[in-house]
Amino acid sequence: MLKRAIIVSVMSVLGLGGAYAAPQILTGTAAVNVTRDTAAAAKNAAFDNARRQIITSALAPYADGAALGAVIKDAPASSLTNLVASSSIDGEQQSATTYSANITMTLDGGAVRRWLAENNINSWLPDNNAGDQTVVLVTLRDRVGDWLQLNQIARGENIELNTRNISGNQITVSIPESGRRMFVAAARSAGWQTSDDGGALRMWK
Repeated sequence: MLKRAIIVSVMSVLGLGGAYAAPQILTGTAAVNVTRDTAAAAKNAAFDNARRQIITSALAPYADGAALGAVIKDAPASSLTNLVASSSIDGEQQSATTYSANITMTLDGGAVRRWLAENNINSWLPDNNAGDQTVVLVTLRDRVGDWLQLNQIARGENIELNTRNISGNQITVSIPESGRRMFVAAARSAGWQTSDDGGALRMWK
């Protein structure tokens, strides 16, 4: 009876929708070329375009893409400017009406998390205040059986699986960085394959 209840509970969880992604330095580069009535207007528009492109691409792996795109499209430039921690310019060229450059921006993780929450955008950005976390991207072959097994492996190593998002047979969780090595070793012993993906951990059978 208990086993059946556990399976029903897991199936209910796996019925949720969402997307998945991975971690941590939020940065990007956009190539822009904009023409306006004046040089100043062209430069302002170019930076606004670059900002929207970079925020979209940098956050796409961590957030609901449709909601993110809709909010960024309508967001005032001032609210997006507050998300940028630093920027740099390469290959800048300008004339009386045109501005072009490769613009690189690094986002402020804390400001981004607050902005996502304020705009009701579902995301799974790691919270640095919660300690070092590893994002784990899991591909399930047997949605119920594999998920139950992963939870058993985690419990055996005293590791908490924090479910971030679920989409089909893809689940994103996070685990304490300190437990990553033990978790990987135990999972491999149970037949799982793993690989590093830019700091995130991918797992599949």
